[in-house]
Amino acid sequence: MTVQETSYRIAIVGATGVVGQEMIRQLEKSRVPVASLKLLASERSRGKMLHFRGEPYTVEVADPSVFSSVDVVLMSAGSSTARALAPEAARRGAIVIDNSSAFRMEEDVPLVVPEVNPEALATHRGIIANPNCSTIQMVVALKPLALRYGLKRVVVSTYQAVSGAGAGAVHQLQSELEAAQRGETVEPSYLPVASLNVKYPIVDNVLPQIDRFETNGFTFEEMKMIRETQKILDAPELEIAATCVRVPVTVGHSESVYVELGRELDDMDEVMETLRAQEGLVLWDDPSVQKFPTPHLVRGENEVYVGRVRRDLYRANGLHLWIVADNLVKGAAGNAVQILEKLIDNDLL
Repeated sequence: MTVQETSYRIAIVGATGVVGQEMIRQLEKSRVPVASLKLLASERSRGKMLHFRGEPYTVEVADPSVFSSVDVVLMSAGSSTARALAPEAARRGAIVIDNSSAFRMEEDVPLVVPEVNPEALATHRGIIANPNCSTIQMVVALKPLALRYGLKRVVVSTYQAVSGAGAGAVHQLQSELEAAQRGETVEPSYLPVASLNVKYPIVDNVLPQIDRFETNGFTFEEMKMIRETQKILDAPELEIAATCVRVPVTVGHSESVYVELGRELDDMDEVMETLRAQEGLVLWDDPSVQKFPTPHLVRGENEVYVGRVRRDLYRANGLHLWIVADNLVKGAAGNAVQILEKLIDNDLL
């Protein structure tokens, strides 16, 4: 079976959310032939009108009975909803590509970045997990280095856009910017974590908390990056440290990554060629003309950009990278649709 021979009945759960709407756009641009499309959300979104390839679609309530007439479910509705609906969809014969963290670390659920570990798709049992946005872009850059040099240790600090926290965080940023233009201030309403009591402003600020703190002092977001990277790269012993920070950018996550490789770096040209050859990775690096990736550059792109590539000053096996990607496209919706394309190409539906 090829992507041209069969069309597919698709449902998007969480279609009215930030990532759900991006899933619609990415599906529009994809190679996937769509026989029918159901746009699903919660009760409060029932009846809303969205468009796909120029046609209007009415949003329906996400109910398990809908999945009996669906081949594929693209799900971006939060972990609790995913836990309730994804197994129901799989039991009814649909394949679920889930963007939440609900199933990522389950042993029998593949956690997939198509350019990094597509072979994991063959093991799916009806549910496939889309990794965390910040994890996705990092592993695309780490994969070629792991293959050529081996990896000993990774230290990452992130600069994550507010859209990664959802529409409420984007609204907070916009409200604070508008107030600042009027010479006023507004009470922060959402960040760093909507469900926690303490809130901080995001304009003219950075917040070193994404998700809740765990007992080890790391946040849940930081632990997700660590555990997911180990799983995707099949490197459970790889040492990783992460610090995740929210910054006043609407779209586009950036990461400063330090890697200790398995052997010394003799040739930086070889490093550059290794990165340049990686599928889905764009080497955007030329200090002589101030060429480096930024969130503004990558907006709307489904590739990961890497720049500021340089050897460490003290360790012969140390390498520094600056990695940037659109967190809504490659970091979420785009990766999910790529997974669907890969499933079709490999006759795994």
